[in-house]
Amino acid sequence: MNQHSPLATTTIAETLAQWIAGLSRDGISKKAIDISRMLIVDVAGLAIAARNEDYVAATIAATDKGVTTAIGHHGGFDAFSAALINGTAAHGEDYDDTFEGGPVHSGAVIVPAVLAICEREGLSGDRLLKGVAVGVELLCRLSLVAPKAIHTAGFHPTAVIGTVAAAAAVSASLGLSESETVSAIGIAGSMAAGIIEYLAEGTWTKRMHAGNAAQSGIRAALMARGGFLGPRTVMEGTHGFFHAFAPSREPDFGVLLRDLGQDWIMETIAFKPYACGTMTQPFIDCAVQLAETGVSADQIVEIVCDVGEGTVHRLWEPLAVKHAPQTPYAAKFSTPICMAFGFLDRKAGLAQFTGERIADPAVRALAAKIRYRIDPNDEYPKNFTGHLLATLSDGSQLEFRQPYMRGGKHAPLTVEEIETKFVDNAVYGGWSRETALAFLTLSQTIFDGADIDRLKEFAL
Repeated sequence: MNQHSPLATTTIAETLAQWIAGLSRDGISKKAIDISRMLIVDVAGLAIAARNEDYVAATIAATDKGVTTAIGHHGGFDAFSAALINGTAAHGEDYDDTFEGGPVHSGAVIVPAVLAICEREGLSGDRLLKGVAVGVELLCRLSLVAPKAIHTAGFHPTAVIGTVAAAAAVSASLGLSESETVSAIGIAGSMAAGIIEYLAEGTWTKRMHAGNAAQSGIRAALMARGGFLGPRTVMEGTHGFFHAFAPSREPDFGVLLRDLGQDWIMETIAFKPYACGTMTQPFIDCAVQLAETGVSADQIVEIVCDVGEGTVHRLWEPLAVKHAPQTPYAAKFSTPICMAFGFLDRKAGLAQFTGERIADPAVRALAAKIRYRIDPNDEYPKNFTGHLLATLSDGSQLEFRQPYMRGGKHAPLTVEEIETKFVDNAVYGGWSRETALAFLTLSQTIFDGADIDRLKEFAL
């Protein structure tokens, strides 16, 4: 048997497959195309920045050689390995894009998956664009189906949703038939994985979630192309994806399908200004604003932050642990430590998250003064806001609010700012400025070329 049997109604996966099969370049909005290019640039810079890190070396130790490029690494890898390496490195420092409303990280999943399959198969720039746009749009939309419920169940939305979106993206690039695409999405539902227990000790598993989703998406699409069947009811079925990964909330598939292909919600993707957890970013801005008043850390008695309840278990609790994280990676998910960096350094970039810096007595002392209270009116996850109320030694108080995340839909980074971030990250990872600028030049036409073989020039 190599065909599905008829069903009385069209399933979610079948509706998605119909859209994917009928999508042409003309159907992708100009802004979505621009965002797709910026995602490639951002992901590449992050992959280079992390290429010498221990967790990337450990990942490479589990890969196989081939003809596909891991950006910033000598030699070729098979497509699965390249996607795993690029995705792990791009997500590893938590400096990659995010989608407000999810939150999910699209670029680090979709870009590595689609780059790898396009390079492996010798596909055109049009196929690259279609895969990136389809995958990113679906990852964002899927994150809205059951807000907060995937995290509540103990899973990482980027990891589990990313696997399904990556399968759809690779199917789009490969030009699979509707039935093959349905199977790819169905197969991906059984490959999806990624728990959030990394929070307990700041270990490395979250770092691999994007890369694992990327390689799994490739596998699912290629199995479907080979004739392997996956369930059409993978999304809405009795034993389907959202039943398994988001059981506490009734899924709303209307937000997934409504105006699909007309309203490109990926246009609102946020590019991070700080190298840490998404919801900490507006709080860092508040800490910078406090520092700019001229107040010293010694004058601060206490800082209280109004927060959304859905952020507490990842970014605030256990509070004693968040005040003194044991690893640089754990510090990225400690709002008190990130705020301390913002106050003391006016930044929270790659250079802040080192073992030496997170153990600095001044950082620890300020972080220990920061606590939270739940604001029942907080807009999370629809909007990421920041707040602090600082009580000073003379009894006076200073209060600051950041009404949105910088870099997001309300205050997006410019193309120039994203490209500057790329160059800074590439230089941080050991590339010359000239090499970084050459990659930016390639990115300008990467969706227009007959193939993407020039990627191999950046396997260095």
